[in-house]
Amino acid sequence: MIGIRAAEPADAASVAAIYAPHVLTGTASFEIDPPDARAMRTRMAASDGLYPWMVVTNGDTTDGGVIGYAFASKFRDRPAYKYVCETSIYMTDASSGQGAGRLLYAALVDTLRAQGFVHAIGAITLPNDRLIKLHEAVGYRRAGVYREVGFKHGQWIDVGFWQCQLNDPVVPPVEPRRFSDVGVVRG
Repeated sequence: MIGIRAAEPADAASVAAIYAPHVLTGTASFEIDPPDARAMRTRMAASDGLYPWMVVTNGDTTDGGVIGYAFASKFRDRPAYKYVCETSIYMTDASSGQGAGRLLYAALVDTLRAQGFVHAIGAITLPNDRLIKLHEAVGYRRAGVYREVGFKHGQWIDVGFWQCQLNDPVVPPVEPRRFSDVGVVRG
């Protein structure tokens, strides 16, 4: 049975294990060295209760059953960007393409909407048809492409940006609520 919940510090080892192959052999991340569980716990804590970190589980209680994770983070450092966030998702290879990622990403988008963020931005290394379809399935639309901005595994990589309007922009803007005050929202 698929479950979606807020990530906990105890999930850091599973999250790091899921992320490592994406760093070592893929281009979805521009990191070169995968973070260990301690570094991942630090990243999770750095969200400071504002930005969601979520995991999807397969119901296997022997190892926690974490098969993927998604999170939001600060889009840019300047204060005027605080109503916008960037989103990311990573799944195990075995669970990819089975629908759990879509449920997880939809829950992340619904949660960000409930928090009051105005837009979510997804950065996708190109080509990546599966990830583009996932983003578009939960409401993202293509916003643009930066050409040849990353170099990894002997190749230059384009990055596309997909944007999801979560709420109507209002003046004055409403401060986003903390994830810790909203919790995981599904549909």
